[in-house]
Amino acid sequence: MTKIGVIGGSGLYDIEDSVEAEELNIVTPWGETSDSILRTSVNNLELYFLSRHGRGHLIGPSEINYRANIYALKFLGVDWIISVSAVGSMKKDIPPGMIVIPDQFLDFTKTRKNTFFDEGIVAHVSMAKPVSEKLSKVLYESCKELKLDVRMGGTYLCIEGPQFSSLAESNFYKSLDVDIIGMTNMPEAKLAREAEICYSTLALSTDYDCWHEDYESVTVDKVVKTMNENIDNAKKVIYNAINKIPDKKDDYISDALKSAIISSIHSISEESKEKLAAIIKRYLLS
Repeated sequence: MTKIGVIGGSGLYDIEDSVEAEELNIVTPWGETSDSILRTSVNNLELYFLSRHGRGHLIGPSEINYRANIYALKFLGVDWIISVSAVGSMKKDIPPGMIVIPDQFLDFTKTRKNTFFDEGIVAHVSMAKPVSEKLSKVLYESCKELKLDVRMGGTYLCIEGPQFSSLAESNFYKSLDVDIIGMTNMPEAKLAREAEICYSTLALSTDYDCWHEDYESVTVDKVVKTMNENIDNAKKVIYNAINKIPDKKDDYISDALKSAIISSIHSISEESKEKLAAIIKRYLLS
């Protein structure tokens, strides 16, 4: 059975029929997930929903336990993750309300743990293609079917936060020719790649940060207002897209660790092997 994970960002804290969903509380080698994971069945699919900031939005972007979140989904057998994220627009042709499906990232975070391979084992996965092309295509086609304003491709700049950018920072980021700016997709996408999970983002543009001279600077009120207006669209895209998920993952993701683990398998401690079991088990058996 195909297992699909949905990580909900600002404004998306629940799924349809959540009362009937099974609530899973998983403690990983890296601690607890942001919230319990809700498991439900849709047609012949299993859907696993996780609120990135926790229900009630109590966890800031730098305090999210990204490793626990991704590891728990991997442990549950999830092969596909749809990330729903509120973002600011860095381009005039990406107005508030538009959906962007980015295909590249710039990681400007500073304090976050961004790998599973930091103790007793080293791996260098490729991030040349940081998202699943197959999943991104499915999300794009679903948006088009629903006649939503959508843009395929673009660069997502991830900053530390939780503060919004200063005007100088915003103008600097704009000079990098990025398309959208957010606070949560890194290291989430990196960890998903290390876990060999297909990852793609449904980025909901909520504002113009503070660079646009014709618009007021971003505020929480504006972000929440725009997100609330678009969250129903995000849910429609998700439920449309999950029925189109292909059977086979992208090759560069399904075997991402095959040539990435540089440590000698025989030198890895039993403790490290146990800690990373859900991720590296098949390579230990080969």
